[in-house]
Amino acid sequence: MAVALDDLAAGEAVVIGEHSLVLRSPVRSKHKFVLNDLGAGDPILMYGVTVGEAADAVKRGEPVTPTNMRHRSAVVTAKAGEYAWHPPDVARWKERTFLGYHRADGQVGTRNYWIVIPLVFCENRNIQILQEAFEQELGISRPSPYQRHVADLVQLYRRGKVAEIANWEFQPSETGATSALFPNLDGIKFLTHQMGCGGTRQDARALCGLLAGYLHNPNVAGATVLSLGCQNAQVSILREEIQKRDAHSQKPLLVFDQQGSELESVMLPKAIRETFLALIKANQAVRTPAPLSRLTVGLKCGGSDGFSGITANPVLGYVSDRISALGGKTILSEFPELCGVEQDLVNRCQNDQLAERFLKLMGTYSDAAEAVGSGFDKNPSPGNIRDGLITGAMKSAGAARKGGRSPVAGVLDYPEYAQQPGLNLLCTPGNDLESVSAQVGAGANLVLFTTGLGTPTGNPIAPVVKVSTNSQLAARMHDIIDVDCGTMLTQGQALEEAGDALLDTVIRVASGETRTKAELKQQDDFIPWKRGVSL
Repeated sequence: MAVALDDLAAGEAVVIGEHSLVLRSPVRSKHKFVLNDLGAGDPILMYGVTVGEAADAVKRGEPVTPTNMRHRSAVVTAKAGEYAWHPPDVARWKERTFLGYHRADGQVGTRNYWIVIPLVFCENRNIQILQEAFEQELGISRPSPYQRHVADLVQLYRRGKVAEIANWEFQPSETGATSALFPNLDGIKFLTHQMGCGGTRQDARALCGLLAGYLHNPNVAGATVLSLGCQNAQVSILREEIQKRDAHSQKPLLVFDQQGSELESVMLPKAIRETFLALIKANQAVRTPAPLSRLTVGLKCGGSDGFSGITANPVLGYVSDRISALGGKTILSEFPELCGVEQDLVNRCQNDQLAERFLKLMGTYSDAAEAVGSGFDKNPSPGNIRDGLITGAMKSAGAARKGGRSPVAGVLDYPEYAQQPGLNLLCTPGNDLESVSAQVGAGANLVLFTTGLGTPTGNPIAPVVKVSTNSQLAARMHDIIDVDCGTMLTQGQALEEAGDALLDTVIRVASGETRTKAELKQQDDFIPWKRGVSL
C-alpha cells in the first residue's frame, strides 16, 4: 500500500518506485491505496506485519476502506531466540543533564508537587473545599480567561444591551499566574475520582496501588489523604502498596479519617494546618543537575490518524531508544493497541518469562473484551477510521512504533511501578486518560503524547508533551500542540533531526524551562482504570 499525503483525484497518475498506476477512485489524505491487485482473503501488510485482509477483490489504484478491508493479525508463537539490538550512538547525550528534584530514594522529579487525594468518592466534596481554600491564597491557580468573557456578558445585560450579547466576540488573552508563595513548589494538586467503594475488592486494591504510585512518583513531594473510614479502599491497603514500591519511603503522608473525627469543622482545619506546614518543607527542594538516565518517559498516542505511524510515532520510538541506551526508562502501554504486533514484542523480550507474561496479559485482556461481545479489533474510533486507520491491527502497527526497537526490559500489570531501565510494557486500556494516569502511576515523570486529530489530554503531576503528526493540526490547534512532526512530510525533515529536536524539548520541559500547553491550561486529567473492558 501507499499513503496519500494530500487528497488525490480519480484518474490521477501516480508513480511510486517501480509502480506506475492510475487511481481508480479518489483517495483522501492519510488514506491508503493498493499497489497490486488483491483477491479476497489476501493479507495486507504494513511495517512488516499483517494489518488486515482484502474482504473482496481490490484492484491496484483503489483505496482500502472498511468495506473492502477487514481486520486480520498474525498468529503469535513463542519467543524466537535471542534478540539482537545495536544501541544507537548516544555520545552527544552522555553529558547532557536536566535540572530536577532529587528524592531520597534516588529518583529525580521533573516537577515538585504536593497532592491531595481521596481514598473514596465520598470525600470528593471535602477535596474540593480544600482546593478552594488553598489555591487562591497560595497563588498557584490562574483565573480562567473565560471568566472575563462571562463578566463582559453580565455587564452588557446590566446595561440593557441584550441584542449585543449574541454578537459579542471572545478575545482570548494570557492571564498569567500570580506570584506563588512557595516558589520552589510547582503547585498543590487535588485529585478526585469515582472509586474506592461499591466495587470489587480488586478495584479497591488497584486504586490504592495507583495512588501509591502517584505518591512514589518523583514529581511528588508528599500527600494529604482524606478517608471516610468505612470504604473498601482502606488506609492500611494504601500503606501496603506504598511499601511495595518503596519499603523505606520517607515521603510525608498526612491521613485524615472523617469517621474518626468529631466534626468536619475539626478535621478540615487540621488538614489545612498540617498540609501548610508540609508545603513549607516541600518548598525547600531545589532543582539540581541529573543525568538523562533518571528520566522515565511515558509513550502515548491519542486521536491517531493515517500519518501517526510515519511521522510522530517513529519520532517517539527514536527518543525511546536513546533514553533506553542512556539507562533511562520508557513506558509503552495501551495493550488493545498492540494487537497484531505481539510477535515482534515477544521476540524483543529479554527473556522467556517476560514474553510469557506479556502473552498472558494480552490473552486475558482479549478474552475479557470478547466475553462482552467486543474485541481488540473494535479498537479504532470513528475518528481513527475517518482519518485512515481502517482496522485494529493497522492502528496497532503504527502505535507500536512509539516503542522504537530496544529490547523489552519489563512487563507490568496495572498498576505496577516501572523498575527496570529500558522499555517497559504496561497493561492499560487505550483510553487516553486511563492510560496516561496509569503511566504516571507507574513512575513516568514526563509523557510524550502523539495526536493526529487533536486532544487536550494532560496530567496533574507529570508534564504531557503533545506531538502532532501533521502540520495542519499544529497550525489549527496550536493552543494544545507543543511539537510539530508534520514537518517530516511538508519540509522533508529527517527522522534523526526530528528525534533530536524532540529530545532537546524533553530536556527543557524536564528542567522546568518550558511548560507544556497542557500545563498552561491546567489540564489535570486523572481517571483510575476500573479493571474491566475498556478499550
